[in-house]
Amino acid sequence: MDAGARRVGVDGAVPGDRARIADALEEALRREGRRVLRVSAEDFLRPRSVRLEHGADDPDAGYERWYDTSALLREVLDPLAPGGSGRWLPSLWDPVPDRATRAPRQHAPPGAVLVLDGPFLLRWEMAGALDLVVHLQTSPAAQRRRLPPRDVERATGAWARYLAETDPAARADVLVRCEDPAHPALVLPS
Repeated sequence: MDAGARRVGVDGAVPGDRARIADALEEALRREGRRVLRVSAEDFLRPRSVRLEHGADDPDAGYERWYDTSALLREVLDPLAPGGSGRWLPSLWDPVPDRATRAPRQHAPPGAVLVLDGPFLLRWEMAGALDLVVHLQTSPAAQRRRLPPRDVERATGAWARYLAETDPAARADVLVRCEDPAHPALVLPS
């Protein structure tokens, strides 16, 4: 695939928020006649034994070991980059049975747009892998209200580390305030 696909990421702490925004973006692109490839980082988790090696509440494990960033790059983002093969994998890991999804590779049609939702999309490992990143700003209090109770400690701690180490709000192409997911607000540059 010579031209590659446009690769858009929706970066956020709360899976439901980022999925809702990514789904709305997908719908808008489809209405405009674009072919959309939809991927969630939730389908690129590492095996349970790796994710939970240091316990379910460990924020460092949540940040470093929860998502298989290398697989996401190798199986989705790199093949859809300019000059990539165009053959991409829509999912890798199913956390319920804790095994590979065995999803077949797909070929991206010309002019496709990938919409990826996930956390930590502006980490150094992902530099240059996305053409545009929408970062959802959500306060720790809003995260606690919307995350499943079993995930709160790990997810909020991992997200706080991500904010401190990466400063995604300063690096994102689009910044959206997402205190109330029913009413996201675009943050305009000052």
